[in-house]
Amino acid sequence: MDETTTTTSTGPITDGPILDGLTDAGPITAGPSSDEPAAPAAIKAVAPAKKPFRLHRSRSDKMLGGVCGGLAESLDVDAGLIRIGLVALTVFGFGAGVLIYAAAWALAPVE
Repeated sequence: MDETTTTTSTGPITDGPILDGLTDAGPITAGPSSDEPAAPAAIKAVAPAKKPFRLHRSRSDKMLGGVCGGLAESLDVDAGLIRIGLVALTVFGFGAGVLIYAAAWALAPVE
C-alpha cells in the first residue's frame, strides 16, 4: 500500500488502509441521484377553514341592541356568558362596559 502524508493545522495525517475505504465512496452530493426514486412529499394536515371574526348585532338573540348576541355568535359561545361579563365589566370597570356596549351598538351592523 502506498502511504502519503498530509500536513494540516492539527498535525500530519497519514493515508493508509483505514482512510482508503473512505475515499472510494465518491463525491458527496445533496439529494438523491437521478436513478433513485424520490421520496414522497410530506402530507400536511389541513385544518378546516375558519370563518373570519366579524362583529355584528343579532336580530334574533337580543335584549337591547343585539350586541351581546352577535358577539356570542361570532365567538361561538353562549350569549349569557357575554352578558354576565359585560355586567361585571360595567360594575368593576367603573362603567366601561356601558361605553363599550354603546360603541359596539353604534358601529356594528345588524345581521
